[in-house]
Amino acid sequence: MSRVTCLRSPPRQRVLSLALALILLDASVGAMARAPACTPGTPDCPKPRFSYAQCRRNDLLDFYVAGLPVTDRTTQARLPIQVHADHATSPDGEHFRLSGHVRVQRGDQLLQAPTVNYTRGSSAYEAFGGSGRAVTYQDQALLLSARSIRGTTSPQHADATDVRYQLLQSRGNGRAQRVQVLDAARSRYANATFSTCETDSRLWWLQGGRFDINHDTGIGVAHDVTMRFMGVPFLWLPWLRFPVNGQRMSGFLAPSFGGSSNSGSYLRIPYYLDLAPNYDATLDPAYYSRRGFMLGGQFRYLFDIGKGQLDLNYLPHDRLYGHKRWSLQYQDYTPLASGWSFSANINRVSDKTYFEDFGNSLAIAATSLLGSSAYINGGGNWWNAALGIDTYQLTDPTLPQSVQPYARMPRGTLDLDIPVGNSLELGMRSEAVAFRKRNALEGDRLDLYPYIAAPLQGAAWFLRPQVGYRYTQYWLQGGRGNPARGLPIASIDSGLYFDRRVDLFGHTYTQTLEPRAYYLYVPYRNQSNLPVFDTAPLTFDWWSLFSSNQYTGADRQVNANDLTLALSTRLVDDAGIERFSAGIGQIRYFTPQRVQLPGYPVTYESGSAYVGMLSLGLSRNWTLQWTQQYDPNRHLTTVSSIALQRRLNDDGVLNLAYRYRNGLIDQYDLSALWPIDGAWSLVGRWNYSVRDHKTLEAFGGVEWDSCCVSVRGVIRHYVRDYQGHTTNAVMLEVVFKGLGGLGSRTGNFLSHAILGYQ
Repeated sequence: MSRVTCLRSPPRQRVLSLALALILLDASVGAMARAPACTPGTPDCPKPRFSYAQCRRNDLLDFYVAGLPVTDRTTQARLPIQVHADHATSPDGEHFRLSGHVRVQRGDQLLQAPTVNYTRGSSAYEAFGGSGRAVTYQDQALLLSARSIRGTTSPQHADATDVRYQLLQSRGNGRAQRVQVLDAARSRYANATFSTCETDSRLWWLQGGRFDINHDTGIGVAHDVTMRFMGVPFLWLPWLRFPVNGQRMSGFLAPSFGGSSNSGSYLRIPYYLDLAPNYDATLDPAYYSRRGFMLGGQFRYLFDIGKGQLDLNYLPHDRLYGHKRWSLQYQDYTPLASGWSFSANINRVSDKTYFEDFGNSLAIAATSLLGSSAYINGGGNWWNAALGIDTYQLTDPTLPQSVQPYARMPRGTLDLDIPVGNSLELGMRSEAVAFRKRNALEGDRLDLYPYIAAPLQGAAWFLRPQVGYRYTQYWLQGGRGNPARGLPIASIDSGLYFDRRVDLFGHTYTQTLEPRAYYLYVPYRNQSNLPVFDTAPLTFDWWSLFSSNQYTGADRQVNANDLTLALSTRLVDDAGIERFSAGIGQIRYFTPQRVQLPGYPVTYESGSAYVGMLSLGLSRNWTLQWTQQYDPNRHLTTVSSIALQRRLNDDGVLNLAYRYRNGLIDQYDLSALWPIDGAWSLVGRWNYSVRDHKTLEAFGGVEWDSCCVSVRGVIRHYVRDYQGHTTNAVMLEVVFKGLGGLGSRTGNFLSHAILGYQ
């Protein structure tokens, strides 16, 4: 074999970089690697954008050479050209004919051909196939096969015929009758195709009469583009601009459509506006057959001084409602001086029934309260402060306006945690609020809680005594006076930690036993003369056992002479992962619970409900979560929640759940993603309320996943408001992998409706 080192390069990377140019509608094709299996109990599981597990190996990989060095363009330009051939002849030292197994390599660029002619002076080259072999080219992003390639390297020009290509960093592949490289930045493709399907089984593909690509601007222009599905053309565009290097670009996004018995059929056609590198917008016009046209939009920005997003939907005239409808959501985060920032979260809708009419699930449709806030926040090593406002909008038409929470305009907080030495801590929790509400008592409140704590701990124990004084002062409008409350609060939190090594089911774990005792003393103060601005009972759970107050807000401070006793245990594997945990606890009351909200009687129970919790995840496929509360005073279960999850292979999941809260909730919930084989899966959910004797939500559907196309179809029946009115909906989504999807966003819906959907 002869070895020749040339001064000029045969075809370079830009000469044959049509791979990036042919990604027509989506510049970021999903990776072929599968996401790791979802951990049991995880609500939102990672999922690759597109999975190509059903695809066979592309036959272009037959000439792929592994192990080539990965280089960037600058480094590559300095590398020598290495040429190998079985035979090399030159009649004059100017013209070279290489034959046999010709191999031309520069870094990660490799050209192979049966025959290559090269002229040194003009830098012209000709690479020909023959004897059943084609001209092949490879770099880190592309495999290419052609019948012949002709061109020059100075100036840079190439002309390839009968081209086939395969993208290595994604799934895209296709053909081009002719590829012309006009210069280092511009190229042109005639009668080219692109698909992510298998080369011998194309369900869909794009076909264009001509593609013009400019790599410097990152923009391509396609002429006479047709998209075909199973050979049938269903989309034609005379002209289309598209990105070729992964950058954002203005253009239409995949449309979505669907329907419900409440609003009728709908069609949404979003249009993306790439306004600048650090801000963009999306226009989202929609048509509802029973309601009319709605214009939606989103604006996003990212500056050194802050980032934010504005979402707006506007329906000029709802044919069913009779008036205009709109919704607004705005979020902003702006860094200020060192340690300070501004944040805002504004949410508003036009009327109380907006979510009933335009929400696509029970969770959204049953939204009863929208909160908005804007705050300046600051913090340091031992302090945190905030100043801002909170407002609320009632969005449940069945509730009277009187139950709307007070606006806090403004609200300020200052929290201090100052360590003094190794075993002493000084701190304070403080809040100042102005409460405002129409047709209701208004006023201002100052709440101060300075405290001193002495946290002590060892390897197997901890002890935290704490003493504080809570003072609350009101300034009420309308001649209601300025009531105040002051009282000391003392507590001691203590616990022990024991551990041992145990062998269970063939595995070794560290088992812990953790007894904990929490004593709380708060003397009684009559607080019936204090208003109730923002105070409600806390939801009683495991962490309530160790809280100094059973109320949110500062309008009530519970009196206490209580002792909480709790015991928990855990199993931790050698990797530090908690595989099992369980605990039980109760508060023992030595004095009656005299501080109550208006309308609630004094309670004389000797103890709270027993709180139990259990979490089990010894297997990667099984997990169990269980919480239980039993009231010994009334001899009944007050809270029960059981959730069992079973992973089915890597992608499937089965969820069984039961939720009960005395007098409020009594529900069964069954949901599943059940793989039948590698391509077909069933999805479904049934959420039933025993208390209401009604199905809250039920849907069933199927998923079909092939190499390059996914189809999801779902039929739904769900409750859309607090009155129990129901609606039906049909959702269909077709995903052309590598391009996007058509239809309603069924995948997004399923990821929220089925715990652990992947």
